[in-house]
Amino acid sequence: MTPPHDFASTDATAHAPQGDTRAAQRSIGDIISELRNLSADQVERVLAHQRETGMRFGEAAIALGLASTSDVLLALTQQFHYPYAPDASGKLGAELVTLSQTFSPQAEAFRALRSQMMMRVFDEKKQAPRALALISPQVGDGKSYVAANLAVVLAQLGGRTLLVDADMRNPRQHEIFKLNVEAGLSAILSGRTEKQVVQQVPGIASLFVLPVGAVPPNPLELVERGAFGLLIGELTTKFDHVLVDTPAAVLGSDGQVIAARCGAALGLARRNTSRVKALRDLTESIAQTPAELVGFIVNEH
Repeated sequence: MTPPHDFASTDATAHAPQGDTRAAQRSIGDIISELRNLSADQVERVLAHQRETGMRFGEAAIALGLASTSDVLLALTQQFHYPYAPDASGKLGAELVTLSQTFSPQAEAFRALRSQMMMRVFDEKKQAPRALALISPQVGDGKSYVAANLAVVLAQLGGRTLLVDADMRNPRQHEIFKLNVEAGLSAILSGRTEKQVVQQVPGIASLFVLPVGAVPPNPLELVERGAFGLLIGELTTKFDHVLVDTPAAVLGSDGQVIAARCGAALGLARRNTSRVKALRDLTESIAQTPAELVGFIVNEH
């Protein structure tokens, strides 16, 4: 049994758009001038101040009140193909701190987590490609928040990254990324051929999300079927990084089954909330599967 190959337009190449390529070839001054719609006279004022003080263009523009720190950061990130959206809460969910607060301690913590996952899960020199399931004991532990932000920082490396929302009991990734949910994972696993189910996140050329779609009445049965394992295997060949959001363990054994299909799992605990017994039970449940439990993180969000 094989999953429908129309499950996504995943063959769409995630190359940087032409606009991003042009940005890399332009100066910071050009990008800031365009962002702020500076006139020729204003640009000349900045250049004159730059010559007088030895400042960089961005620093001079800020000093003259013609640009903000956010403008300079946005210009730099365009040059280095580093997605940055200080107003992400308007177009995407406010939980995406790695986009809206990309230089914050929270974003830095996600980059540190990314480094660990690159070494433990996504190092193809050490093991065959695997997907990473995010698991936790209780509803409200912040698993979807962590999955979404980890997906963003992985995509910021430039590799094709897919976030699969396999929480078919309480899906949230479509809310975080504000996506269309007419079709998704549940339709694929039910055997219905769907197109355009994998959606590219606006502004991040290398980040894709596969939402749940319609919430099914039989989520555990769908992930237990062979089609789910085959789908995950196929996705790991099409993407550099595959993350899978799962239901909380308290809702059923979905997370355990999903982790087994992915090959690797990252446990999540909530500070001052998660109980030791619940974490121990979760650890023991994963130990009964072929999946490797690569670690636990403590979420304070």
